[in-house]
Amino acid sequence: MFVEKDPTLPGFRGLHAVRVRLFFSFKHDRKTYPCALVQWFVPIADHPCEDTGMWMVEPDLDHRGQHVTAIVHLDTAVRGAHLLPVYGTAFIPHDLHFSETLHAFRAYYINKYVDHHSHEIAF
Repeated sequence: MFVEKDPTLPGFRGLHAVRVRLFFSFKHDRKTYPCALVQWFVPIADHPCEDTGMWMVEPDLDHRGQHVTAIVHLDTAVRGAHLLPVYGTAFIPHDLHFSETLHAFRAYYINKYVDHHSHEIAF
């Protein structure tokens, strides 16, 4: 999904791309806080790909090669994001399960063409 980073920056420059691993909420002092456990994706460049017009991101990994995770409040969620793998020259294994897609590739495009709303915010 897209998470708000800086509302003063236009398009994807003001957003983060994250993979939601878990939605949950907790109560504190009788107030409910809706949250998500997310894995971060970071832009590869400070501009969209010249060939596709789409931003490219890669998983944010720590020094051990593990995905950087965090908890975000759902008030920061903008909308769902659609990531397309950046395919290399190797063949994709026939037994690759769809649930492994966000671990199987090194980089992804932020698909701004998936729908009108994504096109409006992911430029």
